Amino acid sequence: MNKAILVAISFFVFIGFISSCSKTDVIAPIPVTVDPYAAIKAAFGTAIDFSQLSNYALQVRPSYITNDNGGNNPITDKKATLGRVLFYDKNLSINNTISCSSCHKQAFAFSDTSTISNGVLGGVSIRHSMRLINARFSNEVNFFWNERAASLEQQTTMPIQDHAEMGFSGLNGRPTIATLLAKLAGINYYKELFKAVYADTLVTEPRLQETMSQFIRSIQSFDSKFDIGRAQTNNNNNPFPNYSAVENNGKNLFLTPPVFDGSGNRIGGGIGCNGCHRAPEFDIDPNSRNNGIIGIIGSAATELNNTKSPSLRDLVKPDGTVNSPMMHTGQFRTLNAVLAHYNAIPNVVGNNNLDGRLKVDNVGNKLNLTPAETTAVIAFIQTLGGTNIYTDKKWSNPFLAQ
Repeated sequence: MNKAILVAISFFVFIGFISSCSKTDVIAPIPVTVDPYAAIKAAFGTAIDFSQLSNYALQVRPSYITNDNGGNNPITDKKATLGRVLFYDKNLSINNTISCSSCHKQAFAFSDTSTISNGVLGGVSIRHSMRLINARFSNEVNFFWNERAASLEQQTTMPIQDHAEMGFSGLNGRPTIATLLAKLAGINYYKELFKAVYADTLVTEPRLQETMSQFIRSIQSFDSKFDIGRAQTNNNNNPFPNYSAVENNGKNLFLTPPVFDGSGNRIGGGIGCNGCHRAPEFDIDPNSRNNGIIGIIGSAATELNNTKSPSLRDLVKPDGTVNSPMMHTGQFRTLNAVLAHYNAIPNVVGNNNLDGRLKVDNVGNKLNLTPAETTAVIAFIQTLGGTNIYTDKKWSNPFLAQ
């Protein structure tokens, strides 16, 4: 076979091969996959994983806990996760130095060990930072010590707009919250977070309020010695089998109303703490008035409208130390000092808003506590603290994961 014939055969074989190839045999370009959470991973590592979010929405709570002020804003894992980032992000202050967590620290049951908390550019808070434990489980829907916020949602962005705290006040040349919203919208991890939560990247104040309040309401604590005893007895008043005699005595004193004579001197019964701090939530009665602490930090003036209190749960650490100073003035650093105040309510001229349960004929009651009773009540209050609140990663700072 000559060379010409071989060339012809090869050509026709090649043509046949080409014609037999289908379109699917053509190698297509490999598509480039874009990770929708690349910036989140870069900022938070494994602390936030949208394929396996922390459980905020379906946390177990005891059947005897019935209060819930979050019904209009039910918790979802995605929104609470976004709220967690916002809670810990110092970008929410005008000079990137202060976050919500600067004044509400997980290590101290989301309170501050300082009497007053530092804000931006030398500013300070004018009241002690309130603990945020079980904020969801209170009949009192107003927030702040003086109840100036009508809801937790409203409360969350008020410190951001406070001139001394986080600074977006719009006063004295300061930017407004509109500047903050634009600032957050330009941060890559917020672009991804808002897209994952809301299906768009729009950053608004209502969305900040919705998500941060969900995160705060998710902070719950029901692993205390009290909860173990309450589950065993199914009743607040019966002696708890896991309590010592002293702790049960303190519980009885806490829960039982006092009996006073006509001059406001206790002559029997308990000391009636439960009248305002109601078990088993230990939240504040919404009808409470002030407790005789009417001072203003750093001022000789007084104010009478501080009538809210955080839950008494986790006021005390497992080792018996208090998490932070107590009252809106932060003036008490021991439970002994607190009970000494209630033992003899001061009669302050002009305090026309003293709670009626603390006075007789406008004169402060005298509880006449004995040393043994004081010891017992303190022992009981110490049983209201758990352990998980201090270590659970879903409430921790996601920026520290890197």
